[in-house]
Amino acid sequence: MVKIPIYLDNNATTKLDPRVLEAMMPYFTEIYGNAASRNHVYGWKAEEGVDWARNTIAKYIGADEKEIVFTSGATESNNLAIKGVAEMYASKGNHIITCTTEHKAVLDTCKALERKGVQVTYMPVNKEGFINLDLLRESITDKTILVTIMHANNEIGVIQDIEAIGKICHEKGVLFHTDATQSIGKVPFDAQRMNVDLASMSGHKIYGPKGVGALYVRKKNPRVKLASQMDGGGHERGMRSGTLNVAGIVGLAKALELCITDMPVEVPRIQGMRDRLWKTLTKELDEIYINGPDPLEKPQWRLPGNLNVSFAFVEGEAMMMGIKDIAVSSGSACTSASLEPSYILKALGVGEDLAHTSIRFGIGRFNTEEEIDYTAAEVIKAVRHLREMSPLYEMAKQGIDLKSVAWAAH
Repeated sequence: MVKIPIYLDNNATTKLDPRVLEAMMPYFTEIYGNAASRNHVYGWKAEEGVDWARNTIAKYIGADEKEIVFTSGATESNNLAIKGVAEMYASKGNHIITCTTEHKAVLDTCKALERKGVQVTYMPVNKEGFINLDLLRESITDKTILVTIMHANNEIGVIQDIEAIGKICHEKGVLFHTDATQSIGKVPFDAQRMNVDLASMSGHKIYGPKGVGALYVRKKNPRVKLASQMDGGGHERGMRSGTLNVAGIVGLAKALELCITDMPVEVPRIQGMRDRLWKTLTKELDEIYINGPDPLEKPQWRLPGNLNVSFAFVEGEAMMMGIKDIAVSSGSACTSASLEPSYILKALGVGEDLAHTSIRFGIGRFNTEEEIDYTAAEVIKAVRHLREMSPLYEMAKQGIDLKSVAWAAH
């Protein structure tokens, strides 16, 4: 039996793992002191929890505990990294390089800096979502101070070769920031090996709590300096003032620990469900298209649980209504209120009509094969039903050139 509704929007947020909640609970009810209070046992115990979390996160991302700065989430981490570098290194240059398919937390931050005179280059991507490394190298100038390219994309799941990107940046003497919110805990990540100088992450993408995140800030080779974006008590070595969310911080670290220790078993299981869904859909339906790298041909370059599919001749909102018992997304959760087609799909060269038919399936830890089979059946049924009402689909099946029909009508 399958319990509905089924949650398949794990790229937007994840369910809190009960083991994470168990680790957090004492910091709500027993160890509730302020971690900055150094005069009594309540503060000491809270600080011990933060220290454990800092060391745990550092261990699992190839960092030192002094390189972990706690924030309210990846959006704040991105802002601190990008604005902090732009302000601190303004005397060196005012040029930043990013990508057209970044999360809005990066794009809007860069746009805010543009209004203050910072020059920003937006790298294009190919049809699978990858940037061109040669073009990146050519785009770096003597005024470039930062390259910010996300590790894994939240909509199409493409994994960039950030090790190669970081190597180019270091050869050019430029800092490299990656938004690793979707990748850390799901695929291997090592800040040292991957030549990363700054990395953003968030708890709620890895079965941890919402409202807590971290920023990795390299302390040597090179040492990265940031201008703080929040003034106050000088917490987090002066980079991020504010009373620490001890329970959330412990939850973030526990969530990451579980992801890393369970990765050898969990990733193949989640990827298997993703592939099962894709194979079933392609077997039963024609005119469907993968957005991002092919999950079967290039699994190493796509997030294990991400599947973004366009269903031609099906209107996206009608499709969502047709599978209303399944929680999926028609794009990034941060832009789903807009009726505009996904800017990420447009950047891939996907036409507007096809982009509007896109559905993102985000498969995670708590999903089952039974849920995947139910989802596949419901999607197939909905697509067939909607296509039965589409004269364009019938014309396409008959081999009629739809472009010529559209031109004649025009």
